[in-house]
Amino acid sequence: ANYLIWSKTPPRRVAAIMILLEFQNRIIVSALKEKVELLQASKESVGDEDTKIKMEGIAIVVADFDGVTYHLSNPDEVKTKVMVSIAMNFFNDLVPHGVLDVLKREYGALLQASPEPGYNASIVVDLETVDEATIQKVGMFRRNCFAAVFEKYFKIQQAGGVGGDKPAVINYRKNEAIFVSAMKDRVTVVFSVLFQDDDDIILGKVFLQEFKEGRRANQSAPQVLFSHKEPPQELKDAMGSGAQLYTGNNVGYVTFVLFAKHVEQAGKTIDLIHTFRDYLHYHIKCSKAYLHSRMRARTVSLLKVLNRAKQEVEGKEKKTAAGKSFVRK
Repeated sequence: ANYLIWSKTPPRRVAAIMILLEFQNRIIVSALKEKVELLQASKESVGDEDTKIKMEGIAIVVADFDGVTYHLSNPDEVKTKVMVSIAMNFFNDLVPHGVLDVLKREYGALLQASPEPGYNASIVVDLETVDEATIQKVGMFRRNCFAAVFEKYFKIQQAGGVGGDKPAVINYRKNEAIFVSAMKDRVTVVFSVLFQDDDDIILGKVFLQEFKEGRRANQSAPQVLFSHKEPPQELKDAMGSGAQLYTGNNVGYVTFVLFAKHVEQAGKTIDLIHTFRDYLHYHIKCSKAYLHSRMRARTVSLLKVLNRAKQEVEGKEKKTAAGKSFVRK
């Protein structure tokens, strides 16, 4: 879909621009690059022990979207190696869909057989041999974990949809879940989204309307549907009568219908769709911040008008340029 940015003087419309959140973790990528550069500098450094550049260790805990955390450390105190461990509350939901196989395919020998205690998976990078492509791939650790469930159902769709009618359920946040199912002609991805207040629901509806408008302009965009308070009937039917689905005034369900052309571009589709919930709330918060700034600016403008409209007090003493006092009668 195409997302629109409006100028500060509506209704003049500016060019349509897509603002996307990064699906890589920039902190991890930056930290690994800095360590590689420091290692190279320490090798080239000359001088005595006091002036020579020394390789330093690393111990960083990094937060990411959806409650994901990373830990960067030196395994066995070896400063030329960095272990990157990931902790996801919903990792066990991904295991039946082949997340371990996807990680082995993407990281090969870098993936550790036994992850760091307290984490779900660990990668060890050798700073002396690592290249730029590997660093970028390590930054996509969270994305590659998410990819497992989507890749599984994309393959089911391409194989004719057999066995894909029962949705996969990924409880990626507290009281929020992703449902993925496949049929012979499409893959359906449903996000249950928990809104913090009533304003978020209104802004979310307006924002999601732009997805529908984007599909009118570009038929290659996926179909997007939104339901408020109750899950869509198709999801109810697929999950069965005994399923516990989230409901309430602050609950919404966003449905993406992905067709064969989206499945064929699996990598790009996964990059975009797995960050949708964060993307939605990011734009809701940006919209609220913009509206608040416009309201404050308008309030200041009206206060200036009121100040200019104040009448002078009759009989107030005034002074001339020479300092003499007089009272206007």
